[in-house]
Amino acid sequence: MASQTSPAVSCVFVCHDGAGRVLLARRGAAARDEPGRWDCGAGALEFGETFEAAVAREVFEEYRAEAREVAVLGVRNVLRGEPVDSHWVAVVCAVRVDPAAVAIGEPHKFDALDWFAPDALPAPLHSQLAPTLELALRHL
Repeated sequence: MASQTSPAVSCVFVCHDGAGRVLLARRGAAARDEPGRWDCGAGALEFGETFEAAVAREVFEEYRAEAREVAVLGVRNVLRGEPVDSHWVAVVCAVRVDPAAVAIGEPHKFDALDWFAPDALPAPLHSQLAPTLELALRHL
């Protein structure tokens, strides 16, 4: 990954079914980072976009589902690398979706998609997922 010179803003979203399960995707071989690891969804905030609009767009792109409810939960300052070569301001959201509507929308990024109880998560997990889920699960 090329070094950044300023932070980027990402909308990170934890999709849930309203009954306690979360949706995770396994990153495929062509994923930007950490292929083979399970993660929630995320995407860059575009200029002029609200957090809710960015999340709705990304949920549809990644999972082909409609974002039924979007709640902004908090913000994480994500610094990766030593020295730091990746810096994201991650706006973390919870999104309720219809479990029957989800499908892989970006097969070049993800090779599996499934629902999990928070106490029965798959392995291996993306390095940034635990702090995101910690924030999200307090609100679900």
